[in-house]
Amino acid sequence: MTFRQFLLILNARRWIIFAIPAGVVLLTLTISLLLPKQYRATASLVVDMKVADPLLGVPQVLQGYLATQIDIIGSERVAQRVVTLTRMDQVAEYREQWREETKGEGGDSGFRVWLGILLRKRLDVRPSTTRESNIINISYQAPNPTFAAAIANAFSQAFIEINVELKVNPARQYKDWFDKQTKDVRDDLEAAQRKLSAYEQEHGILAGDGRFDVENMRLAELNSQLSLAQGQRAESSSRQSQAGSAESLPEVMANPVVSSLKTELARLEADRSQLSERLGENHPMMRELNEKIAEQRQRVDMEIQRVARSLGTTSRISTARVKEITEAIDKQQARVLELKKHRDQIAVLQRDIENAQKAYDLVTQRLAQTNLESQTQQTNVSVLTPATPPLEHSSPKIMLNTVIAVFLGIMLGVGIALLLELSDQRVRGNEDIVQNMDVPLLGVIPGLDKSRSKSRIFRRSAAA
Repeated sequence: MTFRQFLLILNARRWIIFAIPAGVVLLTLTISLLLPKQYRATASLVVDMKVADPLLGVPQVLQGYLATQIDIIGSERVAQRVVTLTRMDQVAEYREQWREETKGEGGDSGFRVWLGILLRKRLDVRPSTTRESNIINISYQAPNPTFAAAIANAFSQAFIEINVELKVNPARQYKDWFDKQTKDVRDDLEAAQRKLSAYEQEHGILAGDGRFDVENMRLAELNSQLSLAQGQRAESSSRQSQAGSAESLPEVMANPVVSSLKTELARLEADRSQLSERLGENHPMMRELNEKIAEQRQRVDMEIQRVARSLGTTSRISTARVKEITEAIDKQQARVLELKKHRDQIAVLQRDIENAQKAYDLVTQRLAQTNLESQTQQTNVSVLTPATPPLEHSSPKIMLNTVIAVFLGIMLGVGIALLLELSDQRVRGNEDIVQNMDVPLLGVIPGLDKSRSKSRIFRRSAAA
């Protein structure tokens, strides 16, 4: 079928094509005028996308959070809250309608579920068309504009209340959990403190009393004394080994008594030397002087021997001192090691207390935070624009329905015209003769259509 044949068919069936759209438009207008008017009220909400984690308390942006809130608004729980807020379950008209449709199945709970389903059928929840916007539009359609606005606002209020509950209920659960954990960590802290106190009482040691440092200093002092005593013992032993030449010992040479005696001996020898020049050996003065010199020498020797003997005593005293200090060091080392063992055990017990204290502080802090969260009535959702009764109805849309009816009527008329043409084919032009009758076209009488049209006009005028 060529486009010219299609136009010839439309021209031939033009009354059908015009009549069907007219009928469809007339039917559409009639139905649109007979349908009850519906009013759509819209409330707008603003949602803060930052949500605090219930355990960490750190604000975070959750992916898909806005879509989740939209699903919550359209949930059965919010619808049931709307029923409670609007007291629809107390309206006798709705109850009668419910009994007619469900025969009263489910009792009061079934009636509330039926009301929730009825409300959700006319509810429309959509995000704002602006990209990355945090605004949610809640629309409700009803025959009464005031009722539509009331239900839209009720859904907003119910969603805010449910949003608060969804935050508060987990916080209350966390509060109960943290409360139990607080008791457990407090018991652990008290047990750790009791262990430390019992250990201190058992061993008579207090944490942080500094006894270990004092005993350690004593040990260091004893080691210093031991080193000094060992040096003195070695020096005494060395000097004692030189006892054969006692006069050359430093102690002898530095002894004031020995020095005084030697000085006196030297003076006497000098006097004898002077007298020997004038007197003989047998002179009484010489003999007396020789006796004094011999006596003085004896004194010097005795004093030197006494000093030499004192070196042996000093050596024995140094050896005994070294032994005594060594024994004291051994006892002090044992005491220091014992204190170190106690100190290490006390440090372990103190670390247990510190860890228990940190856990207790952390749990009590989170308990206080979750306690506040469980009592809060704040939410991250706020009403931007409450719904108001619309002045104009949202449906039926007569203009839109008329345009759609015209379009569908034309399509239906053209389709019916083509179906009628297929069922009753006629010659509409030269191409139909060639294609349908399969005979050659010898010629066309010019002006035949015009003469036919003129004859039709003449017959119509004559009849008039």
